[in-house]
Amino acid sequence: MTDPALTMTAPSLTRAVYEQLRADILTCRLAPGERLKVAELCTKLGVSLGAVREALAGLAVEGLVAAEAQRGFKVSPVSVSDLEDLSQTRIEIESLCLRNSIANGGLQWEASLVAAMHRLTKTPERVAGDALRLSDEWSAAHRDFHRALVAGCTSDWLLRLREMLYAQSERYRRLSVPAESKRRDLDAEHRALMEAALDRDANRATRLITEHLKLTTEVLKQFFDKSGGKSRENAKKEAIAI
Repeated sequence: MTDPALTMTAPSLTRAVYEQLRADILTCRLAPGERLKVAELCTKLGVSLGAVREALAGLAVEGLVAAEAQRGFKVSPVSVSDLEDLSQTRIEIESLCLRNSIANGGLQWEASLVAAMHRLTKTPERVAGDALRLSDEWSAAHRDFHRALVAGCTSDWLLRLREMLYAQSERYRRLSVPAESKRRDLDAEHRALMEAALDRDANRATRLITEHLKLTTEVLKQFFDKSGGKSRENAKKEAIAI
């Protein structure tokens, strides 16, 4: 039987490698700071050097991979200072997108938001029997809910920036899984956001999204403090759990 990878065109093969590596980075299966050895990735993925290098170059542009002179590539590291900068920037962009979406979203936007909320609440957050393993299905539903909130936004540039920031935040959110307090009611936080958006109350919605994102940031900062800054080792443990 012919290997499906061999029937792909060069651009589609590079895209497949890019998508696989991106998914592994966002879920922390490739941990922050981990070296990415091109030859090993070629063997693991069964592709050419060119496909891997092009995929890594694309991830570097996105900020998920760092290129080092004479040393190749590594997964972009995480830190408290980067988290704080990322979170504040995301709050500002997310708020702009949300205000625009509330002002311009129509009936279809409202219906899609309600549907996304329904799917999110009906999808288990953790894998059954493993409290430290985040469900991929829940992560997808969570992403789609936050996209639905801003889907009425008419600015393509704002939405592009928002997607990039969300992807960067996803790594940090994955790292927060072991530190998340059971007292936090994510369904209630998301429902309050949906209701504020449907009420067309932009001020309340932006206040809630700010509180929602800041709370995750604080949870992660405490996690970093307790780990003594050993974020890479903790990411490795989480990657094994995932």
